[in-house]
Amino acid sequence: MAQLLPVHRDFAFELDRAVEADAVLRAAKSADKGLITDARVFDLYEGEHMAEGRKSLAISVTLQPRDKTLTDKDIEAVSEKVVAAVAKATGGTLRG
Repeated sequence: MAQLLPVHRDFAFELDRAVEADAVLRAAKSADKGLITDARVFDLYEGEHMAEGRKSLAISVTLQPRDKTLTDKDIEAVSEKVVAAVAKATGGTLRG
């Protein structure tokens, strides 16, 4: 049986500058252990346009479907879980 193609989703979170990237990655991966196979940082921004003591951390999350191609609804549901898990673990909010 052919392996299904992975899906990548990017998220940018605004966080307290003291929050470590590893905490964000662990929280994101824990959102759906059956589907999320990887999470990596691809951008860190700590400059103008950020409030004092804040930073923006952007991550890419890999979803690996096992038994069926993911629908937009499936992807949106996992995305919501990722945002909620990161918010709960780090206090971070999704940047709009």
